[in-house]
Amino acid sequence: MKRPQAEEFPLFYKGYVDTVSDDVLSELEHQIDSFTALLKNIPQEKASFAYAEGKWTIKELAGHVIDTERIMSYRALRIARNDTTPLPGFDENNYVSNAHFEDRSLESLADEFAALRKANMYLIRSFNEAETDRSGVSNEKPISVRALIFIMAGHVNHHSAILKQRYL
Repeated sequence: MKRPQAEEFPLFYKGYVDTVSDDVLSELEHQIDSFTALLKNIPQEKASFAYAEGKWTIKELAGHVIDTERIMSYRALRIARNDTTPLPGFDENNYVSNAHFEDRSLESLADEFAALRKANMYLIRSFNEAETDRSGVSNEKPISVRALIFIMAGHVNHHSAILKQRYL
């Protein structure tokens, strides 16, 4: 799959897309094990740690990654199926504050991410080139299916780096 061009996604996502290799499908597959292992290797006593006041805990960060994965894959599905309905944005802080991730184990969050990404890989691999080329509107901005796939990988890269740099 070719890389998305700058006009295929809002500038906000450039930092995510830039972290992704040209072989996005392999990277997405690799993240199933790497992100899951990263979460599962965090000691349970540290799972509710936040590096600063007002920042998410590790569990909340993991939950945010899962929620965003779902939303990005849903957007990709809608656009790939040629649904031209503009899609809304979402407030990630509101999602986290209403999700009670702290009531869950980090292991269950890691397992959920792995299951979700595995399911999403079937969807992503089912898209043909015409479908990945399709663009729609999300959060009032144009975005392509291909860009959404790269954003999914880049979002996990971004939060993996934050976990390593600020939490561990």
